[in-house]
Amino acid sequence: MMDILFLSQNEVKELVSMKEVTEAVETAFREKSKGNVEMPPKTYVFFKEYEGDFRVMPAYIKTLNAAGVKVVNVHVKNREKGLPTVMATILLLSPETGQPLAVMDGTLLTSMRTGAAGGIAAKYLARKGSKKVAFVGAGTQARYQLLGLKEFFSDLKGKAYDVSKDSLDSFLQFAKSNGVSLNGAETVKECVADADIIVTTTPATKPVVMHEWVPEGSHINAIGADAPGKEELDPQILLKARIIVDDMEQAVHSGEVNVPISKGILKPQQIVGELGDVLEGKIRGRTSDKDITIFDSTGLAIQDIASANVVFTKAKKSSKGTTLKLF
Repeated sequence: MMDILFLSQNEVKELVSMKEVTEAVETAFREKSKGNVEMPPKTYVFFKEYEGDFRVMPAYIKTLNAAGVKVVNVHVKNREKGLPTVMATILLLSPETGQPLAVMDGTLLTSMRTGAAGGIAAKYLARKGSKKVAFVGAGTQARYQLLGLKEFFSDLKGKAYDVSKDSLDSFLQFAKSNGVSLNGAETVKECVADADIIVTTTPATKPVVMHEWVPEGSHINAIGADAPGKEELDPQILLKARIIVDDMEQAVHSGEVNVPISKGILKPQQIVGELGDVLEGKIRGRTSDKDITIFDSTGLAIQDIASANVVFTKAKKSSKGTTLKLF
């Protein structure tokens, strides 16, 4: 008989902090740069009639002895149905035997690890002393991007924009409750006008941030474009920026750069490199205070597995979760 641990979203929330997820994600990026991970590109299944998809994301981090797979959906109309836009489940496996070890909610961890990646990217790519932040998109992921930034930046302030006034008002209140003073903007142009850090978390398939609006020296966390055909930034921004991706192959096919590359506007060779290589000092992210830097985040399975491994390790030491006999 084999035991498998089941963990609900509430149990995951009780077991892990944003700080712990951020540390796990940074470790995952570094181990990728060192060549200590196996991570095939994510696979997509599209439900065009429902404006949704799901992705299958496997990974193995050798140095953590952690392996598993995440299945995650994105359905942009779920908000109208009272459901999260993104929902996920993570399965951890024993690298030694392949035995299933745990099944846990991955929805919260997906939000947390994506926010953590944004915070880490800004730590290494934004100008020192950055304080003014602009959020283009004010949904769930904007909240976790804010929490990710708070791990590394103090006294944040700035503006936020969303097409939904209700979402914007809710996000502004969330920011206030977390010690960040944000004002609502009437337009994207107004939102980003004087920002040190710009965070985009929209489901856009056409640019919403234009190149003439972006201040010199700013850093952009481009989070929303995580599937083929999605883009949030004017390609002219990419052409004059230093672009750092989380994974080269994945970004070319499904990141912020995917549409400009498919149209021949941008060449893969114009991408500076991967975030893990910046962390490990193999490449330079920012070279001067005048650089515009972009982190193109597609979301990596190693982020999920590293974070889930922390949850599983802590769960084994506590009474959290339900243990069932698999067979």
